[in-house]
Amino acid sequence: MPIIDAHDLRKTYHSRSQQVHALDGLSLTVPEGTVTGLLGPNGAGKTTAVKVLTTLIRPDSGTATVAGLDVLTQAREVKRVIGSSGQYAAVDENLTGLENLEMVGRLYHLGTRRARQRAAELIEMFDLAEAGDRPVKGFSGGMRRRIDLAGALVIDPKVLFLDEPTTGLDPRSRIGLWGVIKTLVAGGTTVLLTTQYLEEADHLADSICVIDHGRVIAEGTSDELKSQIGGHRVVIALVDAADCAQAREVLARHGDGEVSVGDFGRDLDVPVRGGALALQAVLSDLAADGIRLHDAGIRRPTLDDVFLTLTGHHAESEEESA
Repeated sequence: MPIIDAHDLRKTYHSRSQQVHALDGLSLTVPEGTVTGLLGPNGAGKTTAVKVLTTLIRPDSGTATVAGLDVLTQAREVKRVIGSSGQYAAVDENLTGLENLEMVGRLYHLGTRRARQRAAELIEMFDLAEAGDRPVKGFSGGMRRRIDLAGALVIDPKVLFLDEPTTGLDPRSRIGLWGVIKTLVAGGTTVLLTTQYLEEADHLADSICVIDHGRVIAEGTSDELKSQIGGHRVVIALVDAADCAQAREVLARHGDGEVSVGDFGRDLDVPVRGGALALQAVLSDLAADGIRLHDAGIRRPTLDDVFLTLTGHHAESEEESA
């Protein structure tokens, strides 16, 4: 049986002016010992799904179990086997890193001695020994995130819910946190990860569920999702943005779909058939027209291409839903 199993979850938020269908029949299964990524824009329903599965809110309808426990009728038992880290680090800035973790342990009724022991173990695990006795208010964003994630692991949970855990982190801190997550999964933890970052889902997730408007619109491994739109893309980078219109005509002539142009008019790409032969034809025509390039090549579809094909917009383009 899957360790997370949700069927037809629905949740509607009501306001004076409108109704927002945060979940609109979402169904989801997560195998034990894996990372499943929930990929979608702001307002797609990712956070609401996590709140339902962690018993923070009740759905209007539908069913869900975590580790075989019903999130509606066995909420207390569910809380004993899960850990959760939200979009913002939930730490007390006036306490040290060690004190924060010890406090979480005592809230879980581990007892003073065991809570202190577990806090020390997690400080070492997350490479925070030098910062363990410093107030959290002096921590960097990446260190706060690590303390927050460590807090979610105080009870050594079977299932870990991470809701956009690397939002706002610099690339170095993000990669460091990815390493921590991989280590946890290697130790047997199951992770449900929500993210807007396509690279993050590509890097961490064993399987991906693409969510839009409160329901799953596609699922599979990263490679499976990319294969749905198939083919390759010819990519070029222009020396002079003034050549954009002419280069676009060349790509359209040899492409098999719409030409995409970057924000500054220098980067263009188009889906093609024939791969290398299409690239050779494009380069030949560009050279004949005297168009200079910084770079050119062929690439496979990305998750952003998948999302754009499935939904008609990029994964990070939507504003926060009401």
